[in-house]
Amino acid sequence: MPYRAPSTLRLVAVHLALAAFTQHAVAQTKSISDDEVRIGVLTDLSGVYSDASGRGSVLAAQMAIDDFVAQNKPSFKIKLLSADMQLKPDIGASIARTWFDREGVDMITDLPSSAVTLAVMNLAVEKNKVVIPTGPASLRITNEDCNATTMHWAYDEYSQGQGTARAITEGGKKNWYFIEADYAGGKALRGGFEEAIKNAGGKVLGGSKHALGAADFSSQIVQAQSSKADVIGLANAAGDTANVIKQAAEFGVTPKQVLAASLIHITEIHGIGLKTAKGLYLTDGFYWDRNDASRAWSQRFFDQRKKMPTIVQAGTYSAVLHYLKGVQAAGTDEAKATVAAMKKLPVNDVFAENGRIRDDGRMVHDMYLYEVKSPEESTKPWDYYKLKAVIPADKAFRPIEQSSCKLVKK
Repeated sequence: MPYRAPSTLRLVAVHLALAAFTQHAVAQTKSISDDEVRIGVLTDLSGVYSDASGRGSVLAAQMAIDDFVAQNKPSFKIKLLSADMQLKPDIGASIARTWFDREGVDMITDLPSSAVTLAVMNLAVEKNKVVIPTGPASLRITNEDCNATTMHWAYDEYSQGQGTARAITEGGKKNWYFIEADYAGGKALRGGFEEAIKNAGGKVLGGSKHALGAADFSSQIVQAQSSKADVIGLANAAGDTANVIKQAAEFGVTPKQVLAASLIHITEIHGIGLKTAKGLYLTDGFYWDRNDASRAWSQRFFDQRKKMPTIVQAGTYSAVLHYLKGVQAAGTDEAKATVAAMKKLPVNDVFAENGRIRDDGRMVHDMYLYEVKSPEESTKPWDYYKLKAVIPADKAFRPIEQSSCKLVKK
């Protein structure tokens, strides 16, 4: 059969097809930087928040990665890094810069310090990276300091106040006195409570401050007793809250006055014991025994950690899982594209049901008001809370209409 040279049109078609295939292959290769998604858990491994976040948050992040890989079979690799920022903004920012510049980290999470979080957020904007804080409470994250690649998970000072302070005040206990940690986080937590108290018709009689990590709270407790307030609000966290509760019991504060924690974790209740903590009111976004899904996931966590997860740790699981879903949906780990994809997806996992990310970066979801059980009411290990109220997402977090975030369209 005589040879026939291919027509010019055929050659052009073949070349175009090859070019399109090559461009598609290159685009796929470049969609994930370094062919690997890298996540950093910047946490407290040695300080007052190490029990509520720390190694438990690192474990939760790894569980999220494992679950995502098992369920989605992604084409990209995933690497997890962790470091101790020692609750110091300069150290936290230095680690974040190294991660972004040298390690190619795409997203940082956990961050159980508002000051460290704000420092890392500013750096992430410069580097076009994603930040998902699950540990801090500051409203600045989604208000005056908001940015396009930061999303705030788990809770904030408003959500804590709306649950505990509003419910107690509306229940008839109108007069409050605060024992407050003398740093930005303590001031923020008290501010969230005061707003809810005043909106519910209550009154703040006064307050006293203490240093972070203080050992002796006798002076503050005596002042709180002398105030004759119905409620003593604890505007602190972690070990400070636990120590105030223990010492308040020694001074016989309850049952004459009610203790209300602005931020306390189940691991601290475990350390305090139900005999001392019984009757304490608190707001939380995650409790291991809330439903079948939370029980199953928490048991997996407990099998490795030997403690039940806190809201920060469960929130870190949710944040990492949703981030990876966003990367897969966007087809890239470029920050703005990933965030846009995440905002389109509802947050449905063991932490949140039908959660959503607003324009200001706040992930809103239901919160829960609990009362700590007495020893007689507890029927099994870690059976510490009884549900008093469900606070729906639209009530639990500050309305977006009140946001000062520049990303919110007015």
